[in-house]
Amino acid sequence: MLAQPADFARADDPFIVVQSTTSTQNSGLLDYLLPMFKEKTGIEVRVVAVGTGQAIKNAVNGDGDVLLVHAKPAEEKFVADGFGVKRFDLMYNDFVVVGPASDPAGVASSNDILGSLKKIADAGAPFASRGDDSGTHKKEKALWKEAGGDPDAASGSWYRETGSGMGATLNAAVGMGAYALTDRATWIAFQNKGDYKIAVEGDDRLFNQYGVILVNPEKHANVKVKEGQAFVDWLLSAEGQKAIASYKVDGQQLFFPNADKSNM
Repeated sequence: MLAQPADFARADDPFIVVQSTTSTQNSGLLDYLLPMFKEKTGIEVRVVAVGTGQAIKNAVNGDGDVLLVHAKPAEEKFVADGFGVKRFDLMYNDFVVVGPASDPAGVASSNDILGSLKKIADAGAPFASRGDDSGTHKKEKALWKEAGGDPDAASGSWYRETGSGMGATLNAAVGMGAYALTDRATWIAFQNKGDYKIAVEGDDRLFNQYGVILVNPEKHANVKVKEGQAFVDWLLSAEGQKAIASYKVDGQQLFFPNADKSNM
């Protein structure tokens, strides 16, 4: 469903461009939601799925009508700087650390993310980082900092930055026997698990909030305000929230709607 630049020039039907994260695409959520929205409104949604950092940069440049990402401080700055109209909480899930069955750092079944990161660093166990300024990468860096670690000093040894999306990073992690931080939705939908399992989960620090923002037309006159706002409103509506909750893979709910109606 990734939009190609050439597609943007065709305007036979109403459409909007949404700058979003790889997790909403890789998990299959957008492929599930967007046909419902189009059937209701006639508006096609063309998705550019990249890391959150790149999605925000693209939206700053006016290359999109709506931003749907998961790095709340960066989203709030986007709005504060005038590039977004208003930010809304949309849904959440959580991050987990996955690793091989051999568990070289001895972190399996832990619910202490900071202690687990310290163990991984102390053991020099391989850890695959996205290294791409995505929402997941931002979260990972914040967790390392809170744990008192400096993985950048170990870059190229046990700490390995892929510079890739979540799916590619998980493939790399499995290939090199490395631990990795991933959002749970991408992990559930990931097909190449091998002997990998969730090693660390359940820490409140692993909470993963998603937000949605209409790009500010005062910054970019090309923003399709009516159509973009219709998409934002639908996602936040009872119908959209129910659709998000109903999306499951292997019987597991991947995202949990939590739009604050009082903020609308």
